[in-house]
Amino acid sequence: MTPSLPRTVRAVDTAQLLDLAQEAAMHSFSQRLPVDWLREHLAAEATHYLLPTLVQRLTHRLEMPLQWRCQQLLTVNTGEQIWGLLDVLPNTFDKIPETLDTASKKAIVNRIEHAVTVREWMERMADGSGS
Repeated sequence: MTPSLPRTVRAVDTAQLLDLAQEAAMHSFSQRLPVDWLREHLAAEATHYLLPTLVQRLTHRLEMPLQWRCQQLLTVNTGEQIWGLLDVLPNTFDKIPETLDTASKKAIVNRIEHAVTVREWMERMADGSGS
């Protein structure tokens, strides 16, 4: 039976996010940013947020574990918040403590909906038009 997708937002610090990205890389999950890129661009003391969006089961690759595709709101070293995706193992996600109240979760979902994507941010930075 497929575990139920949690309807919540979880907060993680930069070290925790790097661990999640490393785990995703170890499993060759398709939605992840390179750990080195994250180390270079994330604000070191920031809080980042994960919102599970869908259950990812690769029926063409049965050896791959079930994943939760999460929208992530990342705080980068320019102080901006940008939007990306990260596939996370359900058991790993469940171990992240629930620390946010309902109002905070709603505000974060709203920020995710209005954030520029990682790609848009990178293009803007490459153009020299970053903030």
